[in-house]
Amino acid sequence: MAPILTSNPTLTLVPEPLTPISFAPFGTAICSPIPRDLNVAPQPSNLPPFEPTPVLANQNSALKYSPISPMLDRYTSSPSGQAGSARMTMFCCFPRKLRTITQAQKPDNEAFDIRILERHPFTNQTFIPVDLSSHSKVGDGEEEPLFLVVVAPTLKGAVATAKNASGETITIRDPPDLKNIKAFIAKGGQAVTYGVGTWHAPMVVLGRRRVDFVVVQHVNGVDDEDCQEAAFGEGIVVNLGERGQYDRNMKAPAKLWSAKL
Repeated sequence: MAPILTSNPTLTLVPEPLTPISFAPFGTAICSPIPRDLNVAPQPSNLPPFEPTPVLANQNSALKYSPISPMLDRYTSSPSGQAGSARMTMFCCFPRKLRTITQAQKPDNEAFDIRILERHPFTNQTFIPVDLSSHSKVGDGEEEPLFLVVVAPTLKGAVATAKNASGETITIRDPPDLKNIKAFIAKGGQAVTYGVGTWHAPMVVLGRRRVDFVVVQHVNGVDDEDCQEAAFGEGIVVNLGERGQYDRNMKAPAKLWSAKL
């Protein structure tokens, strides 16, 4: 059981579309830099300037962008000194149950309650959706998979009090900065890298369809060095607005990778 912070914040978050610029303080947002309907490899010189600059690959049948997101291993600075190793994991994430917010003389909204954040203090972590072909088919009216990304910076050097499973008061070092917590809506064609030490909610899949993610990170097998958690009571709410509004209104981001975390 994650320790529950003794302070009980009351926050309502309104999510915004995931873009490289908006997500840059927390990590890297990843999506294709070229239109979905482009099916012939162009000459890189015919493309708008972009960083990283692509090169032709696979007998000129592909554009290669490299690097797109860092893979960071900082376990050499961990208290145990235990070395980390790269790991690739599959998370099969099922749709979350949403809460209804009833509004007088307005359509009901949907909300998701954030009850826990976690962070990986010595590695970044990338979530890459896979098997989207069975979910999203252009032009047939199918919903594109959506997932909610909730992140907060670390208050480095600060401490917060919390209660553990036994009811004892403990200290959480480098707690989440809830004054700067943010929520983003990501589409199935996007991936996300959480920066080293970035607090984040477990993956929240919206809509009706499961989304499977390949997750890439480093681990060293020491529980508190691989993952730290902070739980909350009630109070941190993501207001998702009217049902389906993101399917109607969101447009695919125009740019790709930007962060350096």
